[in-house]
Amino acid sequence: MSENAAVGKLKAKFSGSVLDVAEFRGETTVTVKKEDIVAICSFLKKELGYNFLTDLCGVDYLGKSPRFMVVYHLYNLGTKERLRLKVPVEESEPSVDTVSVVWSTANWHERECWDLMGITFNNHPDLRRILMPEDWVGHPLRKDYPVQGPGRKPYQDRLS
Repeated sequence: MSENAAVGKLKAKFSGSVLDVAEFRGETTVTVKKEDIVAICSFLKKELGYNFLTDLCGVDYLGKSPRFMVVYHLYNLGTKERLRLKVPVEESEPSVDTVSVVWSTANWHERECWDLMGITFNNHPDLRRILMPEDWVGHPLRKDYPVQGPGRKPYQDRLS
């Protein structure tokens, strides 16, 4: 099945949830409503063969609404096709449902996204820091995060 056929089936099944479809340099990106992310991912895996979540990350569009985007990179091992899903997430409620029930590999990807971007994954089985120390304050990949870290002196000052 081609990516365009997959997008057509996705649009037919979730017509009210598909917000945008973009194609750039042979890559397809589908933006969907966050409320339906688990159902959409389940459909893509079970019905369309996107059986591997290769990556999940957060993007910060500071100053825009919605501020965040959660990006899912999917791969169909059988057909070798890729598909990118994007979910807009508002700053006022930076959360989306976990897809670890669909792909177990999402567990660590979502933990990393929460740790570094502060986007919460509802119903995640173990949402805790994965890269930063447990007592770390804030989420360092946010664009409004202080460059030197919270309450930290510039590196040169620590050397003296």
